[in-house]
Amino acid sequence: MSKSIQNSKFKIQNSGGPAREIDPDTKGSILNPLRALQFFTREPVTEPLGPRVAAMRYRGFHLNDWEACIGCSTCQKVCDNAAITMVRVPGLPEDPLNGVRNLRPAIDYGRCCWCALCVDLCPTGSIRLSREYVHTCTDEELSSYFILPDPRGIHNEYYGEGWTQTAENDLVDPNRQAMAERPAAERVDDFEEIVEGYDLQQAIVEASRCVQCGMCHDACPAHMNAPEYIRAIWQQDLEEAVHQIYRTNPFAHTCGRVCTHRCETACSIGKRGEPVAIRWLKRFAMDAVGDERVRSIVAERFPRQPASGRSVGIVGAGPAGLTAAFDLARHGHRVVVYEALDKGGGMARYGIPAYRMPYDRLDADIGVIEAVGVEVRYNTRVGRDVSMEQLRDDHDAVLLGLGLQWGRSTRIPGADHADVLKAVDLLRRVTEEDTFEVPRRAVVIGGGNVAMDIARTLARLQRQRHGEVAVTLTALEDLDHFLADADEVREAGEEGIEILDSRGPRECVVEGDTLRGLRTWRVRSIFDADGRFAPSYDEADEQFHPGDMIVEAIGQQADTALLGHDLTEALEWARGRLAVDDGCRTSEPWLWAAGDMVHGPDVIHAVADGHRAAADIQGHFEDTDRRSKAS
Repeated sequence: MSKSIQNSKFKIQNSGGPAREIDPDTKGSILNPLRALQFFTREPVTEPLGPRVAAMRYRGFHLNDWEACIGCSTCQKVCDNAAITMVRVPGLPEDPLNGVRNLRPAIDYGRCCWCALCVDLCPTGSIRLSREYVHTCTDEELSSYFILPDPRGIHNEYYGEGWTQTAENDLVDPNRQAMAERPAAERVDDFEEIVEGYDLQQAIVEASRCVQCGMCHDACPAHMNAPEYIRAIWQQDLEEAVHQIYRTNPFAHTCGRVCTHRCETACSIGKRGEPVAIRWLKRFAMDAVGDERVRSIVAERFPRQPASGRSVGIVGAGPAGLTAAFDLARHGHRVVVYEALDKGGGMARYGIPAYRMPYDRLDADIGVIEAVGVEVRYNTRVGRDVSMEQLRDDHDAVLLGLGLQWGRSTRIPGADHADVLKAVDLLRRVTEEDTFEVPRRAVVIGGGNVAMDIARTLARLQRQRHGEVAVTLTALEDLDHFLADADEVREAGEEGIEILDSRGPRECVVEGDTLRGLRTWRVRSIFDADGRFAPSYDEADEQFHPGDMIVEAIGQQADTALLGHDLTEALEWARGRLAVDDGCRTSEPWLWAAGDMVHGPDVIHAVADGHRAAADIQGHFEDTDRRSKAS
């Protein structure tokens, strides 16, 4: 103790009494505790303890709006202190396709530092920090610092919001990088690709919007590693992005252009802004790395296993068949693909126009698959050049990967006229450069992507042949419920196509031997009270749409004639589609089926089916080996 302190006395003032002097030298007396007795009879000087109103932007305990929260786990990922744990709440909605999980964040306040990063990054803005800062409880079940926040606050008493998400502290740009497109007046003159693609700077900025929540992975039928390849793009490691893409999708160029991108529907950033452009980022990475280097990356990072001695025959060189071939060849199996046409790609080539799917990019995807050892026998039609029975005898397993090559008919009066065509037939003829008379006026029936594709294809042919567009598209659905992608509908309108919604086809009007056009009625409803397809029309609202050609684009079906009568009868079918189990195996133990003929037209679903079928075939081979060794 300093000398000045030793020689001093402290003077203190007690409330309600005179000032007293305390000699520092007496501070160690054993009687000192008894001095406290003098305060028992005096008035208290403290005020009752209770929470006071905090500042408007105070960072207190968390609030979470459970209805707005989608359980994306972004808050957990951004928390540097590992203070957030996602807790599954079974009673809440679970909808992976729409980006909803039944998870909610629980906060460990022994770790939380109230940095508010979870608030600033929350895709839905459901998390806020309240102005509540006192947590006292005598209940053993509640006397914890591990709290599952809800909108009511820790003690079911609302103290007001403190730190909330605003435009100033929002860490993610809600707007995506715009994809440049060729002007409609220019692009309608040819079949060159419409979109121009991102440059490096655009791709980095767009990739920076991803919060790595993984909702896209859950929603994708093939469960692509989208967060991983997006992160690699952001880090400018494009070869790693290609590696991550090929972990789950060998049709990378194709899906980078024509995928239905359900992943973007589930994107958590899309809940408050525009979803991350996941499809365009895939396209960028694949285009930025040259074709030769892509093949090298696949060869280096996905080496082929030693020859297994087994053989697999695959019917159809579409996305389902070639995806399965890619997987099985890497396992060391001999894979032979039988393709009736002279080029591969299936309906991705013969059903999608070049302005959406440049065929050289499709060829690049097929080149990677062939490079791993897949043999494709083009111009080999099963049922004519080789039978299904022969495939069964020549291979240890057979996979059907058929597309939907045939169009369906409306069967309305006049639909059997020679100038009433099916969209898929016409699209294939255009791809094959088969000449036909281009109509001056055309009418398309349908509101899906195939209808848009054929309408826009005819518009281009009309511009080249006649110098003007004269295409009318009629659909049962109202414009808000078109089955086609919104971008396709918009682009078709920009290219001069007349789009008429809620119109039901009633008759292909024929005078003598000449097709004059289509007669339609206004659609009142499409489904009955039980949800069955049963259109109702207003016959008083009738329109005539002149046309030299009518194209039906109302649905498709597979050509199953190659199966033969006996096999067709032996297989199980479900509403015109081949029935398979979870591993894509049919009722015949040697035969698997995948793709459009099983689940309908969609490239990414076909890819997912191909993976699933290949995994099941591989599992079948492994089970056979185990049984053989056991015996």
